[in-house]
Amino acid sequence: MRDSAGILEELIPVRAYLGLGSNMGDRHRNLQNALSLLSPQVKLTVVSPVYDTAPVGNTNQSRFLNLVCEVYTLMTPIELLVTVKEIEKALGREPGPVNGPRPIDIDVLLYGDEIINIARLVIPHPGMTERAFVLAPLADIAPDLVHPASGKRIKELLKALKIDTNDIVKCENI
Repeated sequence: MRDSAGILEELIPVRAYLGLGSNMGDRHRNLQNALSLLSPQVKLTVVSPVYDTAPVGNTNQSRFLNLVCEVYTLMTPIELLVTVKEIEKALGREPGPVNGPRPIDIDVLLYGDEIINIARLVIPHPGMTERAFVLAPLADIAPDLVHPASGKRIKELLKALKIDTNDIVKCENI
């Protein structure tokens, strides 16, 4: 790509982290299908183990399977958000109540070390520092990653949580 002065610019992929969850249908297959649909869109580099987790917010629903993956992308944060929302729709996600049941949920957790707060997108993902279902799998693949807003390492954020071991159980790799 050339900038306005005609100088060749090198496109450098950005490392991002996505959180995936499912609590409807074949949860394991939903996660696998989402990862398969992500692969042509981004460079999928690391996938965490899967965790079986209690629902947060609306607790009157089935348990989730959750994982986190590291990807590299040339997409902007908004383009990445649009892409994951299209994948959710392709896998049967329909509009519903906040924190309600869903076949797949894909969240953009981190995008490089950027801090973004616009109407459609907040990065780092809001609430991720209080959610064991995000921090535990993220700590499995990037324990020393620094959360750009808090300045703390992921393993430190996880250690600070009070986790009920019935609420989150490491169960398998995808």
